[in-house]
Amino acid sequence: MRIVELTEETRSNLLENLLKRSPNSYGEYEQTVNEIIAKVRNGKDDALFALTEQFDHCRLTADHIRVTKEEIRQAYETVSPEFVEVLKKAAENIMAFHQKQMHNSWFLPGEDGTILGQKLTPIEISGVYVPGGKAAYPSSVLMNVLPAKAAGVSRIIITTPPDASGKVNPGTLVAADIAGISEIYKAGGAQAIAAMAFGTESIPKVDKITGPGNIFVALAKKACFGYVSIDSIAGPSEILVLADETANPRYVAADLLSQAEHDELASAILITTSRKLAGQVSKEVDGFVAKLSRREIITKSLENYGYILVAGDMEQAIAAVNEIASEHLEILTANPFEIMPKIKNAGAIFLGEYSSEPLGDYFAGPNHILPTNGTARFFSPLNVDDFLKKTSIISYSRDALLKAHKDIELFAEKEGLTAHANSIKVRFED
Repeated sequence: MRIVELTEETRSNLLENLLKRSPNSYGEYEQTVNEIIAKVRNGKDDALFALTEQFDHCRLTADHIRVTKEEIRQAYETVSPEFVEVLKKAAENIMAFHQKQMHNSWFLPGEDGTILGQKLTPIEISGVYVPGGKAAYPSSVLMNVLPAKAAGVSRIIITTPPDASGKVNPGTLVAADIAGISEIYKAGGAQAIAAMAFGTESIPKVDKITGPGNIFVALAKKACFGYVSIDSIAGPSEILVLADETANPRYVAADLLSQAEHDELASAILITTSRKLAGQVSKEVDGFVAKLSRREIITKSLENYGYILVAGDMEQAIAAVNEIASEHLEILTANPFEIMPKIKNAGAIFLGEYSSEPLGDYFAGPNHILPTNGTARFFSPLNVDDFLKKTSIISYSRDALLKAHKDIELFAEKEGLTAHANSIKVRFED
């Protein structure tokens, strides 16, 4: 991996380079995505089936688009019992974590006859997109479904692409069953997003779409936002490791590569105050890459977006961490809990040498759907609040309004909204 001094110039160049990976930079695909959305919006099932045949080489009908109970049963015969048990353990951890995020409606009565409050209501229908083929991730099923379940969403559907024979990845089906979801449709790509956003004869219109996907899925979610809520427009995966001289270079190298293997656009960055560690990690990376199965992808990722940055001190390193605002941040220092309060921008923070990033991807419980491309500066991980609507509650008695009516009328008149003022005044006419 390249080793460079952390300066204002290198930090600026790094940030500019990382931003090239944003879905906002893929404008050349937007017209294609918009055409697909328009076809499904207008043609509904007929268009969805035609696009499925075009892109997934699978012929579907309204009778076969929904996964059957028999297909779910068969999936269990394909997936090993050991993996089923792991999925169940992970589901328990994920649900327990997200249940802790729940809060209640509240109402605040005043002695003057006012009642103010906030009513929480789960959305009615949530749609989850799950990739298929080489990028089939049962973990994403759990991470998308279980927060919605914890929030109380009454109907959750899944769309996922079929293979040419009309089958769906068995791991996806088993994970969905463990999460308590049986309404699964065989549809992928931008056409599946459009189907959930606008509805077809077979697939219901949903209130929110969550889940990862390729660039066409990401751009389709972006285009449908406003007709439907979405979680985020996800970019390629990222890891940033903040380490000092106490870090184990072998652990650091392994953790960097855990994200580099995702995609040629994935980013793996080490920021360290130790030049010795930088050299050791670079050597360990070379050793691992030679043995790992996805070495071609890893090599491209590291060539494009892999960096080891050597900082003058920890203060400079932390400043760079906050500016990069990485999706995943590992803190491998002598006292990681002392560093953690100084971190303002990160999707998920992993503290200590036994808290490697895959722990969060699969098992610990916090959500692995995280803000990417610097959006951790203003976005949060997927959570229960994403599936809840907050409605304000306002009730005033006559006596309470009597005390405030002149102030409200003045405010409205200053904004030139005389009908607003009149709506208060008529309640106190002689």
